Amino acid sequence: MSLLVITAVILGVALLLRWQRPAWYWLSFGVVGAGVRVLVRYASVMDACGLTVAPSRLRLGLARLTRTAVPTSRVPRILAVRVTRSGLVLRVKLRPGQDAFDFMASTDRLRHSFTMQGVTCRELRAGVVELRMTGYDVLRRVQMPARFAASLLRVPVALRDDGEVHYRDWRQVPHALNIGAVGSGKSVYQRRLVSELAAQPVALVGIDCKNGVELAPLARRFSALADNPDDAAALLEALLGRMAGIYDVIRREQRISADVPDGEITADIWGLPVHLRPVPVVLLVDEVAELALFANTTEKKRRDRIITALVRLVQLGRAAGIYVEVCGQRFGSDLGDGITLMRAQLTGRTAHRVNDQASAKMAFGDIADDAVLATTMIPTNRPGTAVTGDSSGGWVTIRTPHTTLRQAVNTCNAHAHLTPDLTELAPWRPALPTAVAPTSTAPVSLVKPRPVTD
Repeated sequence: MSLLVITAVILGVALLLRWQRPAWYWLSFGVVGAGVRVLVRYASVMDACGLTVAPSRLRLGLARLTRTAVPTSRVPRILAVRVTRSGLVLRVKLRPGQDAFDFMASTDRLRHSFTMQGVTCRELRAGVVELRMTGYDVLRRVQMPARFAASLLRVPVALRDDGEVHYRDWRQVPHALNIGAVGSGKSVYQRRLVSELAAQPVALVGIDCKNGVELAPLARRFSALADNPDDAAALLEALLGRMAGIYDVIRREQRISADVPDGEITADIWGLPVHLRPVPVVLLVDEVAELALFANTTEKKRRDRIITALVRLVQLGRAAGIYVEVCGQRFGSDLGDGITLMRAQLTGRTAHRVNDQASAKMAFGDIADDAVLATTMIPTNRPGTAVTGDSSGGWVTIRTPHTTLRQAVNTCNAHAHLTPDLTELAPWRPALPTAVAPTSTAPVSLVKPRPVTD
């Protein structure tokens, strides 16, 4: 086989991998070229981006005494280089006088200089930063890794633009808001949450006022489900009753005295003994605007009951093991009293593609202005792409892998035996039809008979 044929085969394999399996292409071909570019251009790029420091006075003095050339500026030192399935990770030691913000402000210039897909920077400790570079567009075709670091109430839901897995951790961020326009991937994100929680020992409670079209197919894994505002109001009040009962258990088990060790004093369910610890509950509210709108006095009273109950749950539910996930197209003060008070308690924020800037401000306007701009720039041809962050102001772009309704239904049905039976929520337990065995094995004709005419 000639050298030309071998070269053509290798080139064809590389192009095929780049199109179908970008991660494999990166690990087999792309990482070599990228590594060489980064290491060869490193000093010149740092100098061009203004990330070098002038030589010290000691070095300048020694150069004068020895009559040697004036020393050049010093570049930050690379401590380690690590290859990942999506790019390179550089750990850099800062020079005296440098700040991590200088690198964060230069990430876009570093991306162009090193010819990489993206560059992000974060500070590991004082004087050390981590530059995470992605070699290809990891959000174009989302491929989740085979292994996850999942745990109780911590599930992988999406892939971040830096190649890392994005987790939804209710223990760390108990309540969250998820907004997005029609067709933006908001419902797929919700399906992903339910699918990953289905295998865990938690109770799922749903409120879907679109007659249950989103959550009713997953009902075999739900301990309670309400598909209209009247049932939602009663269900939320039942959850408040469950929360009050759990607080009584916690208060009874505290027994704070001088002879009780500090480790046995608790203010939430996670410090209770295992045999007393109640099942954690994750409440998913789909299309929250349907709960806040009203047309007459009766509906207004019901609306006030619902919003009051939701506000109390997001304020007090965490210690009782009740976590709230609110979804909707809009979530602002135009929905009435109590909405902004509730939003202030929703620490996690996820915004898919929105139709106007005001909707993006409802999610991130009070915590990160640059996240608002990133949300408005989400393209329409990438459903599932979202900007997620929390009240600390940090945010990142993610994309949820496409999860069909059939896949979510199969997952929930496979784990239906894990559905807890909560006494307080028994009236809202979904009534599931039982399969009826066929009475005859004879084939049924689908042809409509026609009368015989003369």
